[in-house]
Amino acid sequence: MRTMLSVGKTAQIIAEMTRYGIGILGISECRWSGFGRLKARTGETIIYSGTDDDVHQSGVAIIMSKKVAQCLDSWRPISDRIVEAHFFSRFIKTTVIQVYPPTNEADDEVKDDFYEQLQKIVDEVPRHDMLLVIGDWNAKVGEQQLGDEGIVGKFGMTGERSDNGERFVSFCALNNLAIASTMFPHKEIHRYTWTSPNGQYHNQIDHVAVRSNFKCRM
Repeated sequence: MRTMLSVGKTAQIIAEMTRYGIGILGISECRWSGFGRLKARTGETIIYSGTDDDVHQSGVAIIMSKKVAQCLDSWRPISDRIVEAHFFSRFIKTTVIQVYPPTNEADDEVKDDFYEQLQKIVDEVPRHDMLLVIGDWNAKVGEQQLGDEGIVGKFGMTGERSDNGERFVSFCALNNLAIASTMFPHKEIHRYTWTSPNGQYHNQIDHVAVRSNFKCRM
């Protein structure tokens, strides 16, 4: 799925979400303009944050099941690349930040601005919250390197680490985050999250980062 802009795509995504029993689903590059909260015909809640124009690029969203939506305490549309949601339960408060960083080919200044903005948001999250920063990071992390222990797992997709990957790992190290998507054993064919339109190239660029003290609960 490459966009939620086309008619019927949102319903298709929600159907897959239901089929897999997913309670919270982050969407990168949904391509919606503006920001808002709406309810799907099947009862799921969608919060989204997009551009201020009609270009229909980038955009992020979080889709919640009916059960999870009952725990939504508050949310903030930060930009067309970041949306934040806070959830409350009897056991623990949870903050979910859905992101869509610039591509690896973007200018360094654009990347720096994104990470500076994201850092300010993370700094505001209560330290006792379970924090999940999820999305299409446009980052190839590769395999665990010396000094990555506790940040990058042993099951990242093989290959070189991109510049975005370096930035992502550094961000996680600074904020005591573990890249949980690299910490579970999978066959190589099941690790990639992106396939080129011609089907020839594969990358693992979508990741889930969680505060290290909560990674054993994943």
